Amino acid sequence: MIHVREVRALHQDDLKRLVVGYTSDAKYVVTYVDSEALTTFTLRLVKLDQPLVKHYGHLDADTLQRYAQALTTGYSFGAYDDDLLVGILLAEPHGWNNSMWPWEFHVAGAYRRQGLARQLMDALVAKAKGAGVRIIVWETQTTHVPAIRAARRLGFRLESVDISYYTNADYPDGEMAVFMKRRLT
Repeated sequence: MIHVREVRALHQDDLKRLVVGYTSDAKYVVTYVDSEALTTFTLRLVKLDQPLVKHYGHLDADTLQRYAQALTTGYSFGAYDDDLLVGILLAEPHGWNNSMWPWEFHVAGAYRRQGLARQLMDALVAKAKGAGVRIIVWETQTTHVPAIRAARRLGFRLESVDISYYTNADYPDGEMAVFMKRRLT
């Protein structure tokens, strides 16, 4: 039986098993026009000739420490099959604008399409609403179409794009950040 509960400690082996990467058969192509009279961003979904396979590298010590600190806020949840962590939603509130930011959100491949992502997000939404949080902001990439599709199924809308969030060379052909948002109030 799989159950969702708050994550209180992170184990590097669990993260290595869950935070592995993704495969996408499409990407969003961003067109950006900026003038005094009009600024526009257009995102167009384009099928790729070859699937994009992205592997995440090892999480560095600073990231692991930041994640451990995020756990202390009480907004991180895991899906457990007995004692095996098979899904994780690691999130942290930002008080200055009353928002919640997931850092990692993953379900192990063999456990996908069983509603675990929804259960994890429902747990975060319930706790965030109880604390009066106004919005959840989920950042992902224009190339991570599976995450964008999952976010939409979970009640998020794509509300913004940042063409230089990762590097100054992101636009026009690189990976750009998109921000999916779900209002809670």
